[in-house]
Amino acid sequence: MLGLVIGTKKIREPKVYTLEEYLRREERSVEKHEFYNGKIIKMPGGTDRHSEIGLNIGAALKWAVRPLPTKFRVYNSDLKIYIEPMNFGVYPDALVVCETPQYWNGRTDLIVNPLLIVEVLSRSTQVYDRFGKFDLYKMLPSFKEYVLIDSKKPSVETRFREEEDLWRIKTETNMSNTVSLRSLGVAIKMEDIYENINFTAK
Repeated sequence: MLGLVIGTKKIREPKVYTLEEYLRREERSVEKHEFYNGKIIKMPGGTDRHSEIGLNIGAALKWAVRPLPTKFRVYNSDLKIYIEPMNFGVYPDALVVCETPQYWNGRTDLIVNPLLIVEVLSRSTQVYDRFGKFDLYKMLPSFKEYVLIDSKKPSVETRFREEEDLWRIKTETNMSNTVSLRSLGVAIKMEDIYENINFTAK
């Protein structure tokens, strides 16, 4: 069915894409889009603060895991996570993989085994990041820890999977403290996450 006819006007239904079509479009696009079982959704543009916090946490993660005997790989927001049960492809702000990354169908832009996922919260996405995306990520067996970083005030929430359906939640708001990441066995300074961020500026 191409569309519905209401009165004399024909309303065209949104086009449904395959995952492969989405990936080909995304390779050529100058903007980022997420994939929701046939629907392609444009991502909102980021702010300078959101971008800097994302870079800060990525750098802090790489520095923290570098001396560890276990090899961890840290990736930025250019790499998509694929949730196969829902046929969704979404972008996190950062992610960590233990040892060897696993890709969907050999595609090096679609990862399926994240250990830790980071989202920097913004006004337009914070509800989705806290609830919708979290429910998606929980479908991945490898996923053990979720880090939610507030971009409006110093607040970092971690959710650690202690058992299959049991998550331990902790929030840190003191800039003098550290954020413990149990999945990696490291701690990151709040001041490193929020380096150069001025919360008094509008």
